[in-house]
Amino acid sequence: MKEKLLRVGTTYIPVTNVEHSTEWYVNKLGADLSYKDEDKAIINLASQSFFLVKSKEYQSSNFIDIYGEERFSLTFEVNGLDALKGIHNDFISKGIRVGAIENRGHTGRNFVFYDLDGNKFDVWSELSLFFKEKYLISK
Repeated sequence: MKEKLLRVGTTYIPVTNVEHSTEWYVNKLGADLSYKDEDKAIINLASQSFFLVKSKEYQSSNFIDIYGEERFSLTFEVNGLDALKGIHNDFISKGIRVGAIENRGHTGRNFVFYDLDGNKFDVWSELSLFFKEKYLISK
């Protein structure tokens, strides 16, 4: 087989209230709204499409690893440590639940944040080389 998967087109995120979650993602994270009905919303954020799907309470995209730690399923990238610190401060000022900036023993730094339903996301200070080259981003 010569064909291969080229990109992730859509990520699905469980939410209990589509209206409130849509407002949160648009107002707090700067997402663009493409579509919304009672059961779902389609937003665009970080060069990707996300479906906010109405779900039962206490559903999330998080999972528990073998050590009993709650993990995120998605990492956003920013262009450098200054950008990471800036977005971290911006999220705090917007009242978003965020964790501390961490050194996890690899290149760059990270922090986690949560949406209204407790979906946990990661932010990393290192932009992928492919993305930098494709979009001609220099440090």
